[in-house]
Amino acid sequence: MKKHYLDKKIRILLLLSVFFCWSNVKGQRITDKELAALNAHVKAGIDPYFIESRDTVTAYGPDCIVRDLLQDSRGNYWLATWKGIIRYDGRIFTNYTLKEGLIHFHVVSCYEDEKGNLWFGTGRGGVYRYDGKTFTLFTTGDGLADNSVSCFATDKTGNIWFGTANGASRYDGSTFTNFTIQDGLPSNRVSAIMLDKSGKLWFGCGASKYLAEDGGLVSYNGKSFSNFPYKGRVPFTNVGDLFEDNKGNIWIGRMDGLSLYDGNSVTDLATHMSYYITNDMAGNIWLTIAEPPGGFHPETPNQMLYRYDGKKLTRILEKYEPGDCQIFGKIVDKRGDVWFGTMKGVCRYDGQTFNYF
Repeated sequence: MKKHYLDKKIRILLLLSVFFCWSNVKGQRITDKELAALNAHVKAGIDPYFIESRDTVTAYGPDCIVRDLLQDSRGNYWLATWKGIIRYDGRIFTNYTLKEGLIHFHVVSCYEDEKGNLWFGTGRGGVYRYDGKTFTLFTTGDGLADNSVSCFATDKTGNIWFGTANGASRYDGSTFTNFTIQDGLPSNRVSAIMLDKSGKLWFGCGASKYLAEDGGLVSYNGKSFSNFPYKGRVPFTNVGDLFEDNKGNIWIGRMDGLSLYDGNSVTDLATHMSYYITNDMAGNIWLTIAEPPGGFHPETPNQMLYRYDGKKLTRILEKYEPGDCQIFGKIVDKRGDVWFGTMKGVCRYDGQTFNYF
């Protein structure tokens, strides 16, 4: 595979522009000219947003965008980064993209299925499955709906679902079946998939192009899609995250706010972009909420860490460096520590201190 090396200045500009322009970042704009240039690079097997790493194994965390992360059933941490797939075993960070000779595309999502397989979605490069020994790449050539994969879920029969930039794909272990707006999705940009406790799948969809106010929320019962029961309220647009808490409430993160659905009614909790929702052992909800421009960054919204204790939202304060005021995917590990990705790497919060590795 060809390597694409960028000088320092261009690399910094790309790192900043990728957040605003592409890779399923909710509601952001990309021009036709930029899209054409990007597609030309991808067709040539080059991802201009991938950052070449000097070290395969290091004691330090990646100094780049970390879009998603998970702790697997064995206790290892896996990071979806602009430097590729990185594992942290509690002692060292290993870049598996380099170690295993994987395609040099930046990674935007990760997931562990019920069988212990790990899945890694890339930006326009397809999706990898790792069974603990071998990485297998799936692309549109294998039947995947699109090569940009932003989210995953497993349904009650064991099928794996992928949210892509061109619809949802269901994988039964051998064949992909794809679903689009023709099948009932509100848009083809699927940003979130969730299986609730009743066995029903939920799909959150974002704007399909530029800043179009489409997208929305639907459920799937295994046979057909149903619109969310809005009951007189304005339909959601640009739904980017879904999460069911331990009480059965469904959290709906959107470009324009945060809502809580208890099965009967909807309560709005925030009016700014809200994504990356999870909960801790005590039942607190952790999420990212965008604040108006200013503060840490004068020109762009600051995506900050918040906690909801069932009564109020509390901003978790920390002194961020300029350009590092964007928080992405987060998890709560087996010890109860909160991990989250940033523009400059991964951070762990133990309730008192922040460790940026």
